[in-house]
Amino acid sequence: MGDQSVPTEEMMNLGSNETPIYQKVIAAKRDILGEAAMLRPNGASYEDFADAIPPLRYSDGTFKCYPIVLGIPGAEHKARFVSDGSAVNAWGEKDYWTDVGFPVTFSVGDETFGQDLHRLDGPRYAQGYLPIVQASYRAGDLAVAEETFAGVEEPFGAHAGVFVRFALKDGKRGTISAQIGKEGQIEAADGLLECAGKALVWFGRDWKWDEAGRRLTCEISSGHDAFLAVFTDPVEFRPKSFLGRSEYEDARKRCAKYWNGLLGRGTHIVTPEPLVNNAWRSLVIGTFMLRKGDMMGYSAGNGYERLFEAECGDSVRALLLLGHIADGKQMIPPLMAYWQQGVMYHDAGFKLQFLSHYFWLTRDADFVRAQKEQWTAAIDYILKGREKATGLLPRENYCGDIDTQVYSLNSNANAWRGLRDFSAVLAEIGETEESKRLESIAREFREVILQAVEKSERKDVSPPFIPNALFGEEEPYEKLTEAWLGSYWDLLIPYVLGSGIFGDDSERNGWILDYLHQHGGVCMGLIRFYWESTDDLYGLRYVVALLRRDEVDRAQVSFYGKLAQGLTQGTFIGGEGCRLPPIDEFGRHAHLPPNSSSNAHFLWTLRYMMVQDWDIDDDGRPDTLRLMYATPRRWLEDGKTIGIERAPTAFGEVSVVMTSRLRKGEVTADVTAPKESPKKMLLRARLPEGWKVKSASVGGKSLPVDPTGAADLTGVTGRFTIKFGVAR
Repeated sequence: MGDQSVPTEEMMNLGSNETPIYQKVIAAKRDILGEAAMLRPNGASYEDFADAIPPLRYSDGTFKCYPIVLGIPGAEHKARFVSDGSAVNAWGEKDYWTDVGFPVTFSVGDETFGQDLHRLDGPRYAQGYLPIVQASYRAGDLAVAEETFAGVEEPFGAHAGVFVRFALKDGKRGTISAQIGKEGQIEAADGLLECAGKALVWFGRDWKWDEAGRRLTCEISSGHDAFLAVFTDPVEFRPKSFLGRSEYEDARKRCAKYWNGLLGRGTHIVTPEPLVNNAWRSLVIGTFMLRKGDMMGYSAGNGYERLFEAECGDSVRALLLLGHIADGKQMIPPLMAYWQQGVMYHDAGFKLQFLSHYFWLTRDADFVRAQKEQWTAAIDYILKGREKATGLLPRENYCGDIDTQVYSLNSNANAWRGLRDFSAVLAEIGETEESKRLESIAREFREVILQAVEKSERKDVSPPFIPNALFGEEEPYEKLTEAWLGSYWDLLIPYVLGSGIFGDDSERNGWILDYLHQHGGVCMGLIRFYWESTDDLYGLRYVVALLRRDEVDRAQVSFYGKLAQGLTQGTFIGGEGCRLPPIDEFGRHAHLPPNSSSNAHFLWTLRYMMVQDWDIDDDGRPDTLRLMYATPRRWLEDGKTIGIERAPTAFGEVSVVMTSRLRKGEVTADVTAPKESPKKMLLRARLPEGWKVKSASVGGKSLPVDPTGAADLTGVTGRFTIKFGVAR
């Protein structure tokens, strides 16, 4: 079960001297914050990490504070709102940012909105999750509230039209201004600023245009707000009136209705933690916002506005896991057609895994058959590429960023997994002969890979080291983050864990986990990267591996570490990586946010904490359904309810709603079982520390219960209620 030794808080000496915690974290080889949190009676919590180091606040652009992408799914144009409230479509002025639209910068009096973070409150989302961004800023004796969102109806949806309202919270009267950047002749008439005959800004009656200064100004007072809308992509638009309160409120209601409607089409999750409930909703929305046409972008507005096979595949799979099957299906073909030079074997393996996962969640054989040209190309590329001498795939880039050619364990293991998984899918859709052929090849391929690993692993270090670059071309790392290549081993080895090449409870999986935990590979449950950073989206399969091994306490460290320090506070935005040292008292730096795969990390983790559909017998066919197997113990404190409804699984949709009545000695679960009966179905009641499950029954019939509180529901079908008898 991996490295179970956990140092005591006294041993770690956290907060005992003037050394900042982040410096201790960087220097440590162990996850000192995460392992301290594991010592708590009920395990890790959000509070264990939220204030340990300053939160995410900054990004790479000259606008400094992280950007918030605003738009609608599928639209080509996305707006960039700077999170300190200072601007819409601010230009990054660096090579890796894409400049969009006309920059519009907002000021309160003589100050740029949000320029002094001591006086900024926010940003946060309306109702905690809707992409209606709210903040307030105090300048002198004025406090001004700002609210911003993207319109969802035309012409705003396709052209990323962003509505903005300024309202006086405190003070008597103040001046708001909107400075228009970028070259180009601007004309003002009838509530519009136009460039080349297309609308750029729609504004209210009280705004005044200064042509020489390229600035709109408006006086606001109590009950007298200022409204405007900025088009990221200028459009031919002739409104019937100036933009006023009624038009703004109508657009706001439509925005809220649109996103709530989208959420309503998918899985519904409820936990006793409002922050968790807001996070998953916000992250589903944020992931959809990054969709451009049928392409799931890695990010938007920067150099990462593109596809990556495994990473963007994980983003789409997150939406599938949360019940957005129809939308996810539309985003699969671009990923099946995508290839990245240098890592094409890696890509081929993940194409087959992705399509297999889609099939088991949907049993959509027709769609799989429609993708035959693409999956055949992936299979052929793997099979024709294998070397006669080694039986392995030929040398490939160590990873996308490192073009050193190696015999890659990652590529070989995940190509094997793709072949093995897809052979099972082919059997299900009637491709019997091809299924048998691939199954046989995959079985032989796995043995070849394991033999290569046996020749390559280093047992002269503790724990033993399993390299990604096979055959002696990668040395063990004393501390992973002190070496550039070691940092990339840290990113790639979770893919090896996720491939299942060694088996869940194997000794080698234990070695890998131990190496991560003992050689500086993890911080707050997040995968670390070179010296002072995390690159936590690559920890997704690390967490899944922990959950498959039922190492729940460590998995929950990752869950809460991600929520507290891998996402921004109030807006739930993550980058590809995050620096651990703060820039200042207000926060740390995230690299090129937002990031759809960062979103996927949290969404996958939450889903698999509540619903696990696993292939336990390792034949490529899911066979086991484990429900509520890894939920935090606090979630079943007396009087609390947790639930997941309409969750797609490999066996059909499932719903579970659990209610705790510890004082009455019971916990109940209302369950709607999937249509297909798994070989094994279990439901666990993870009770607060000090409580134990004594019994379980359905309809008065007793069920077997194991020492962890899991009841065996195998063979129980339809809708039913299970009652757990509990006691101290």
